[in-house]
Amino acid sequence: MADIILKKNEDRRIKKGHLWIFSNEIAKVEGEPLDGDLVNVYNSQNNFIAKGFYNKHSLISVRIISREKEFDLKKLFEQRILSAYNFRKYCYPDRNSFRLIFSESDSMPGLIIDKYNYTYVLQIYSVGMEKNIELILDILEKKLDAKNIFTKNEEYFRQLEGLPIEDKIFKGEMSEEIISDGEVKYRIDFKSSHKTGFYFDQCDNRIFASNFCKDKKVLDCFCNAGGFGLNAAKKGAKSITFVDSSKKEIENAEYNFKLNNFSCEAKFVDADVFNFLESCISSNEKYDIVIVDPPAFAKNKKSLPNAIKGYEKLNRLAMSVLNNDGILFTSSCSHHLKEEMFIDVINKAANKAKKKIHIFYFNNASLDHPFLPSMEETVYLKFAAVRIIE
Repeated sequence: MADIILKKNEDRRIKKGHLWIFSNEIAKVEGEPLDGDLVNVYNSQNNFIAKGFYNKHSLISVRIISREKEFDLKKLFEQRILSAYNFRKYCYPDRNSFRLIFSESDSMPGLIIDKYNYTYVLQIYSVGMEKNIELILDILEKKLDAKNIFTKNEEYFRQLEGLPIEDKIFKGEMSEEIISDGEVKYRIDFKSSHKTGFYFDQCDNRIFASNFCKDKKVLDCFCNAGGFGLNAAKKGAKSITFVDSSKKEIENAEYNFKLNNFSCEAKFVDADVFNFLESCISSNEKYDIVIVDPPAFAKNKKSLPNAIKGYEKLNRLAMSVLNNDGILFTSSCSHHLKEEMFIDVINKAANKAKKKIHIFYFNNASLDHPFLPSMEETVYLKFAAVRIIE
């Protein structure tokens, strides 16, 4: 097994719990490791500190898998996957669908697994995980009764790792599932859906927001499959307008509305959200509750300045269509937009909209998306509840 020797002091972050070693932190490589091989990592004093998967083609040269020098990889994977499963079932005892593995946060770096009943959808962004995928498939089949297993990878992250841009069906088929987030049912069409099929990260926030929607006029922007609006309907909203620029997602939201047999007034609008909000301002259309859950505006640090402008404009428009005492539920899933930046965006949007506000709730992702305090990279979702008070 090859050895990785770090430069002086480059072990400090690793000792604090970070799981990535970058290429510019390595002093030398002893041996000839192949991409995906396990390697021993030593500090500059030649003290063993960790073992991880090596990749010479990635900026992240080593993804740490253990602080122990000797272990059985399959047993390690099994323990971690079952531990993650048991935690999710403890959090959501009545649910059969959730994020099972959240990469580094579950000590399975570069691997995401979403569970949809007995269908398991994977995203693999580590050459080490890809090289050992058969071990993971065996665990999902034998320990968690997997009927269907396939990948729905994102091209961007595969490219960063130097992995081929491809998806595979490992078992069963890629078809449809009907799932529940604990309150609402959804049809998941894996062939046409975004990401792995569903955004589990907002489930807890959707339920929280729905508690304020009884007898309210609700606007769900960037509605996707309808999650926020559907939960609002479940809690007795008077009316809901679903808006998304994707005709397919509007169709999905309408299908899911009917699937749950909701009967409140509902409109399904295929439109650009910015244009829709501006038209509401022009016609003086007001709402009691507005939800904005946009896609990531900042894919990298370079795009952050323009993203901030976009988030500020979006929140300004959203506040402008709210009644006094109305509530805005607003989110950002851009990792590079930090919490303090997001709060600043909300404040500037309120000033430009000439609204006085307070934030009465702030959250990150749902319980099945834990984060490591030692790795700010595992925190990405911001969710704020903003009340118009004047």
